[in-house]
Amino acid sequence: MNALAATNRNFRHAARILGLDSKLEKSLMIPFREIKVECTIPKDDGTLVSYVGFRVQHDNARGPMKGGIRYHPEVDHDEVNALAQLMTWKTAVADIPYGGAKGGIGCTPRDLSKSELERLTRVFTQKIHDLIGIHTDVPAPDMGTNAQTMAWMLDEYSKFHGHSPAVVTGKPIDLGGSLGRDAATGRGVVFATEALLAEHGQSIKDLKFVIQGFGNVGSWAAKLIHERGGKIVAVSDITGAIKNSNGIDIPSLLAHKEETGTLKSFGGGDVMDPEELLVYDCDVIIPCALGGVLNKDNAAEVKAKFIIEAANHPTDPEADEILSKKGVVILPDIYANAGGVTVSYFEWVQNIQGFMWDEEKVNHELQKYMTRAFGNIKSMCKTHNCNLRMGAFTLGVNRVARATLLRGWEA
Repeated sequence: MNALAATNRNFRHAARILGLDSKLEKSLMIPFREIKVECTIPKDDGTLVSYVGFRVQHDNARGPMKGGIRYHPEVDHDEVNALAQLMTWKTAVADIPYGGAKGGIGCTPRDLSKSELERLTRVFTQKIHDLIGIHTDVPAPDMGTNAQTMAWMLDEYSKFHGHSPAVVTGKPIDLGGSLGRDAATGRGVVFATEALLAEHGQSIKDLKFVIQGFGNVGSWAAKLIHERGGKIVAVSDITGAIKNSNGIDIPSLLAHKEETGTLKSFGGGDVMDPEELLVYDCDVIIPCALGGVLNKDNAAEVKAKFIIEAANHPTDPEADEILSKKGVVILPDIYANAGGVTVSYFEWVQNIQGFMWDEEKVNHELQKYMTRAFGNIKSMCKTHNCNLRMGAFTLGVNRVARATLLRGWEA
């Protein structure tokens, strides 16, 4: 099942639980605006190449729309649509005053030089500059993009609208980015994990973790779990996978990856088949990479008791059912990875006020938001007698529906 079908299915289930009016349900599902643009740039060798860019603005009932821009060969209309809708529910779950959006360009960033990426980003920004804005739609980095991409977007946007640091988040610190933003998604995952484990009378210390995806989110989550005494027994990324049943020395692994760009040839663990990673013996799995990695083919073999969805849509609905029957507790993506958008919100607030926070305040506020959101999800689970995924979806959908009704959506 693709991401859009799965998101729509979860939304419809939540709408039924909440007893939403069918007209309102349909209205909430249809995106506010969909943008598709052609981005033609000269390559470094002088040849012209065209890429297709998307921006789907899903809902703005609770505030400006918010969402990442991804550069990835699989970026297409359906995926961007699903992720925009997920952002609407995610910002509502975190209780930050945003709606949802998502964007992307179908390209392979590895195949482009830095100057080609800059030209592509600037052309894309030129095409959408009048449809984004501080109080309209605030982009951020996502897969294949980073702080440098946001710096180019900010510069290009400011040529049309004057200096506007709050138009994008996830910027370099020197251009008004927030301290703590780089670690925010991974740190939020750890705060979410702590909240869930506390509910079950457990803590990170002494539990065994498997982390799939050792990019920004996975490496920060691993570092913070290691610091809290958690034992990380297996890790993978696109270069391969390694395991060590006694626990991997994460600082050494981070240094090795920084030096070599790969997990291979790391002395502190044995090479393993990446396919085996998700069924490896552990207490907690944290998927931090692509969607759909837990599916009907491998779900029955999963040995973990907890799954923390740091990636977007890592668990297929079929896998969801199999895992639930086994008693595996799944912490859903629309809550577990909301740390990034929460600190993006803090960055936006700092830019608008022109007053920057220190990192301690950022991390303290993030922990407060993540812990409070978990409590709100649990109360929805009790009210509607549902699992954590539906607890999160009913919480998010209910908040957006209420805001929509209060604004007078039929007027």
